[in-house]
Amino acid sequence: MNKNFIKALENNDLEELRKISKSDLHNHSARGGNVNYLEASIGRYIPRATSSFKNLNDMQKWVNENINPIFIGTSGYERLIEAAFVQAKYDGIKILSMSISSDAIIYYRYDVHSFIAALKRIHNKFAPDIIFIPEIGFKTITPVDIGYQLLDVFLEQEYFKAIDIYGSEVHMTTFKKVYKKAKEKRLILKAHVGEFGDAELVRKVVEELELDEVQHGIGASSSESCMNWLRDNKVQLNICPTSNVLLSRVKNYKVHPIRKLYDYGVKVTINTDDMLIFNQSVSEEFLNLYNNGVFNAKELDEIRRAGLKESSKL
Repeated sequence: MNKNFIKALENNDLEELRKISKSDLHNHSARGGNVNYLEASIGRYIPRATSSFKNLNDMQKWVNENINPIFIGTSGYERLIEAAFVQAKYDGIKILSMSISSDAIIYYRYDVHSFIAALKRIHNKFAPDIIFIPEIGFKTITPVDIGYQLLDVFLEQEYFKAIDIYGSEVHMTTFKKVYKKAKEKRLILKAHVGEFGDAELVRKVVEELELDEVQHGIGASSSESCMNWLRDNKVQLNICPTSNVLLSRVKNYKVHPIRKLYDYGVKVTINTDDMLIFNQSVSEEFLNLYNNGVFNAKELDEIRRAGLKESSKL
């Protein structure tokens, strides 16, 4: 138990919270930076999302209109990755697992060596003390055979430690052979499911892809049997409360199903998802849950410590 963490929560002391080690295990790299830092570094205003989004398409439309036109090409991409590392360091993140989209290799003319060299350079320059767990991310619209070939290329470099997939939840199991190869190489297996899908789909994807962790997974809260199964099989849910609220998956923090999942013994962690859009750090997420009476300070410290055990999987 960390008495300083508990005291900082009770005192609503955000600056003190930032000094205490935490993890961020659900972070979309190029969307993981602090908007204030980015504004200062490029010398121009960056729009903020001022209301909730109806769905992922609504959010992506906002990103296409407000973020993508500002950060263009390789230099723009690297600026966003830099901001994610800077933010993690500023917020006291000790273990950072970021999903690096396989699509980003286009910025390096499909040269995987240059791609990985850039990621290493930025990590070592801006946050060398952070334990970084790079995960290669695939979209479900990627043809499976291409994803399989790309994974081969990435794995040759022995850099990526985890795999992630996002997009249409019902199509994730088509990537079974990709995940089988990733498991053979001992990558941490993750997938975005249960953000919009139900408990039945969560269990189906976890079983078929043999996942270690689920990104979101809140749909599991509708089924007692699914929650018990996740608990018994030690499947971890990396949950992003503000993302769920602002993507209209949850009405507010007070009714967030993370409490129910925790009470059923499911291992949960607290993370940012897309800080550039949702503008809430891990420290702020802990405060949001505490101030809305979802957890007490000791429970949140237990969740914080659970996230720090991620490095033991490497």
